[in-house]
Amino acid sequence: MAIVRWDPFREVMAIQREMNRLFDDLAMNGEGQEAGSRRTMGFLPPAEMEESDSKIQLRLEVPGMSAEDLDIRVMKEAVVVSGERKTESTSEKNGQKRSEFRYGSFSRTIPFPVPVDNSTVQADYKDGILKLELSKMEDNSNKAVKVSLAGSNSDNEPQS
Repeated sequence: MAIVRWDPFREVMAIQREMNRLFDDLAMNGEGQEAGSRRTMGFLPPAEMEESDSKIQLRLEVPGMSAEDLDIRVMKEAVVVSGERKTESTSEKNGQKRSEFRYGSFSRTIPFPVPVDNSTVQADYKDGILKLELSKMEDNSNKAVKVSLAGSNSDNEPQS
């Protein structure tokens, strides 16, 4: 009988592989497809937001997509970014293709902490990073407005 040394690290790695496989299966969009066939997997791009006194800067990480694949809709209270990362079809005769890339459609709604002026949005897409610069709306709720009464005599002189 051979003595086999127990390696707890190997056991942990096996559990991690099984968990990754489980989460990948849950994330796949394989409705109506046979097991083992190529499935399209959706994804959710990570985002980063910075706020200054007058602007909000939003960055989304969407590598592997062209600007034409993105749809950006800015409202005063949120932005909706949607798109589709298309698979690149390649055929291999004697081999396998493995990929950890996520393909498919996505839609992400990101609420703003304050209302923005959606008519002055500046957008840039470079190196897989979508950058949006949004101006905050001026808060007019506490702004004092002078009201003049129609038909009143602004002179303090008595009328004759």
